[in-house]
Amino acid sequence: MNLSRFVTQAARREPGGVAFVWGELELSWAELDARVEAMAAALQGRFGVAKGERVLVQSQNCNQMFEAMFACFRAGAVYVPTNFRQTPDEVAYLAQASGASGLICNASFPAHAAAVAAACPDLRFTIAIGEADFGPDWDALAAEHRGAHAAEVPVFRDDPCWFFFTSGTTGRPKAAVLTHGQMAFVVNNHLCDLMPGLTSADASLVVAPLSHGAGVHALTQVAKGVKTVLLPGERFDVEAAFRLIERWRVSTIFTVPTILKLLVEHEAAGRFDHSSLRSVIYAGAPMYREDQKRALKVLGPKIVQYFGLGEVTGAITVLPAALHAAEDGEDVKLGTCGVERTGMEVSIQDDAGSAVQPGKTGEICVIGPAVFAGYYDNPEANAKAFRNGWFRTGDLGHLDAQGFLFITGRASDMYISGGSNVYPREIEEKILTHPGVGEVAVLGVPDPLWGEVGIAVCVAAAGASPTEAELAAFLDGKMARYKLPKRFLFWDALPKSAYGKITKKMVREELERRGDLGAPGDAPARRSA
Repeated sequence: MNLSRFVTQAARREPGGVAFVWGELELSWAELDARVEAMAAALQGRFGVAKGERVLVQSQNCNQMFEAMFACFRAGAVYVPTNFRQTPDEVAYLAQASGASGLICNASFPAHAAAVAAACPDLRFTIAIGEADFGPDWDALAAEHRGAHAAEVPVFRDDPCWFFFTSGTTGRPKAAVLTHGQMAFVVNNHLCDLMPGLTSADASLVVAPLSHGAGVHALTQVAKGVKTVLLPGERFDVEAAFRLIERWRVSTIFTVPTILKLLVEHEAAGRFDHSSLRSVIYAGAPMYREDQKRALKVLGPKIVQYFGLGEVTGAITVLPAALHAAEDGEDVKLGTCGVERTGMEVSIQDDAGSAVQPGKTGEICVIGPAVFAGYYDNPEANAKAFRNGWFRTGDLGHLDAQGFLFITGRASDMYISGGSNVYPREIEEKILTHPGVGEVAVLGVPDPLWGEVGIAVCVAAAGASPTEAELAAFLDGKMARYKLPKRFLFWDALPKSAYGKITKKMVREELERRGDLGAPGDAPARRSA
């Protein structure tokens, strides 16, 4: 089935039901389907878009971007959304790397449209979202083609529907090819493992860019006729989020740990009714235990974690609400990201590709229908990413005897100090148990004596002002000496990606910019474990 038919099916069931909300705008399912059909017809008829052609979309969240995903699918094209916060040159590279034949660009990004046009001489068309001098307006085209019908384009399981660009934390972004069949499996998997029981009576609040994981969740919501509610502005506004939760009786949210942390630490959580929430889903990075406890205290047993990369569309493991414990105890599996998603298999492998025993750290590898078809036009990356049919995530971790997965960190995050492997996440978890620390990132940096040592970059909790000596004393005895950071730095905030994730690459770049990668002469002496 062409994935755009989810909209048509919802429109047949409840044509007058609310499909989409953005500020004062409310679209019914019938209206949404009509706009998608009109734009699919425009893509095919006016712009000559054929099956398999790539259409790049540069925009912040809006109804037109939401419609663009389904219009591309319906026309048989491949939807290629960008991270709208990227620079014009970065977006131009994505256009080149994807071989895009068309661009849909928000009117607020004229420099991006110009950069893409200059970099891609074969670009056939540009459509503007809003009035702009670089292309016809999306809404005007939708009105012009109202009542026109898009030609039926047969799609098959392995036909591409979405190029999901990786975040590019190591090297330039790569286009992960997602297919109609893969995404149909992911939709069912999300409904099964993350938010069972959804109906058209439900509503979902979008608090992250639709270009990535939030877009996958939006597709899942549409499959069950769930209302999609956007935040009114481009910036994340906690109070506005809670106001919409109360107004629309929102039942599901997809977010990342840093945004969930902002939600539950804001005083608005106590002023608005959020009892309608059933599934507050977080992904993108593991959530630190202290932040988990706070979220459970504020929201109740409603948080759901999943682990998965863009290449596996999020579907690797799940830790359902029932397995989130509010208090530590002997029977609580601290630090786990859950068990394998339905229909998926996880293997912890050594460097030779052999599965290791439970409890032993290795690379997290995964196989199953949610795994992508490979990177577009990148055989070298594909050769590195797959081994004996298994997708290599690049993450390190271990499974326990019951099949619960524990992530140690990215392979690229691990460092070796005095001949011993050090996994930053373990240290970060310990540091965050100090009440004076709100956020932290630990990185390995070169050291003339030990090879590498750790630097902990901390953000103080509200009203606190911990010192380096205080944190060093707090950690003493809580872990082996070789794991203790050699330095503790205090910043007002940690740099985050457009999706709210703390990335070690950005922290390292900021350390370099500040000149803080050199070892201080008076650093405390280190002892062996």
